[in-house]
Amino acid sequence: MGFLEKLVEKQIINRYQLNDILEKTKDMNGDIDRVLELYKVPADAVRAAKSSFFGVPEISAPEVIQSDLLSIVPIDAARNYRFVPILQENDILKIGMLDPGNLEARNALQFIASQTNIPFEAYVISLADFNRVVSLYNGSENDLTTSSVNRGEEVSNLETDAGTKQESDNISFAGSFDAAIKQTTDKKIVEDAPATKMLAVVLKNAIEGGASDVHIEPTGNDVRVRYRVDGVLHVSLRTNKNMLDSLIARLKTMTNTMKLDERRKPQDGRFMALTGGRKIDFRLSILPTFFGEKAVIRILDPGRGIKKLDDIGMSTTQLQMVRNALALPYGLILITGPTGSGKTTTLYSMMNEIDRERLNVVSLEDPVEYNIPGMNQSQVHPEIGYTFANGLRSILRQDPDVIMVGEIRDKETAELAINAALTGHLVMATLHTNNSIGVVPRLVDMGVDPYLIAPTLVLSIAQRLSRMFVDGKGEEVAIDGAIGGLIDKQFADLPDQFRPKFGPTDKIHDIPKSGSEVALRGRMPVFEMFAVDKPLQMIILKDPTENAIYDYVRGQGMMTMREDAIMKSIQGIVPWSEVNTL
Repeated sequence: MGFLEKLVEKQIINRYQLNDILEKTKDMNGDIDRVLELYKVPADAVRAAKSSFFGVPEISAPEVIQSDLLSIVPIDAARNYRFVPILQENDILKIGMLDPGNLEARNALQFIASQTNIPFEAYVISLADFNRVVSLYNGSENDLTTSSVNRGEEVSNLETDAGTKQESDNISFAGSFDAAIKQTTDKKIVEDAPATKMLAVVLKNAIEGGASDVHIEPTGNDVRVRYRVDGVLHVSLRTNKNMLDSLIARLKTMTNTMKLDERRKPQDGRFMALTGGRKIDFRLSILPTFFGEKAVIRILDPGRGIKKLDDIGMSTTQLQMVRNALALPYGLILITGPTGSGKTTTLYSMMNEIDRERLNVVSLEDPVEYNIPGMNQSQVHPEIGYTFANGLRSILRQDPDVIMVGEIRDKETAELAINAALTGHLVMATLHTNNSIGVVPRLVDMGVDPYLIAPTLVLSIAQRLSRMFVDGKGEEVAIDGAIGGLIDKQFADLPDQFRPKFGPTDKIHDIPKSGSEVALRGRMPVFEMFAVDKPLQMIILKDPTENAIYDYVRGQGMMTMREDAIMKSIQGIVPWSEVNTL
């Protein structure tokens, strides 16, 4: 029922009504659409809320539906899964759905499409349009939502599909089709069931295990499934290579956008599921390889929450630099690092410090990973032309005070972000460079003039993620010999007044050489950052190179990410072995 929150946000309903609606829905066997109709919630608002929540476009049913379209979707399937054919354009069948989040319904749709060889696109439809189209099957005006139709659950059960018992608000990626198409689908279901159950178990375990990514990859001899947990890939299971096509087909079906018959080029998509009462987004990438298609699934779990700025691992000096920048009325704050380095998490922690009651805070994201109350978050959709650049233009017409841009990918977005910072807005964004000083040359390479960068850039942050100790501090190792020499060399060009002094009692902490198990769980960022002052602005104008910028900010005491990791290892936070990976 997550789309109901959209109705609350738009003030279509209030929190008290929301509770009443949820209680009434239980009494009416989960028929939320009928309940909303009884509460006289505007149909257009309900449809728009579903469209926004599920990321599926809206559609209105025409007055006349071609009879040949009705023959494509069986009446019992339409009743059971609450979807109907709307129209056909460019050989693509447009399907109106009451519940686009029902993955069992999408499976049924995919089967119908495979049997008829007609590709389809899913849209959100209103209850009134659904009832009217269904009535066209037999010419009656019966309201099917009040009949005793045995329709599918709005959210199926992952646990049941995996062979165990669980609450009905958990997710599933499969289920049996209804009796109307059972005779022609028994063979298909038998073929798909092992892959469906396996995928359900794989995703469920990935979520529970805190994995950030799932890799499903053919090796030639079998199919290997690996989880990335705390930055490290672990083999979870291996299965027969004959399972690959079924697993990939199931994943493609769940996105509702990928082409099942396209195996020669990469495809990207996304899907959503509900588990434990919360929405989890998945980003899917398919890549053709020598042994077949490989899938990588990125898990975006909002249940992990947003960390406070004080809790993400910044030193006292770094925290003060960030808070000084956030207090400015305008300027550009950039966070850089490779994919999966925690940039977005840091951005969210910074946005959480902004006064969202007094200021208009707007974000452009791909995707929206966490919801921050009081912040207007918008998800870009490049496939329909809603890009970061187009979205940023629109945001500037929304009277913003603070703007977050998920990623600066091109010159157009960079120039728009800088112009926004020049005209009285505080702009935060991410960029891909190797270190913090690389942001200026990177912007110049994109085609941004240095005279625009100098007065707008106020803070540059780079970060990587390091595994961290949970219990205890690992094995203590004295700072002498090779370790002491490495540390001295690392800090050699840092001015004396900023160089840390290590005494005889200081030790680094590492994983024991014996190989005994040490609790490592989660990852912590290591940072480097510099603020832009007047002298640095002049350097950016005259010589915007990495060497010139490094010499100045190093002289001002900037510590590198490796040095931050060294300090955290001495503090017993991260293992010394992580230092060499930075």
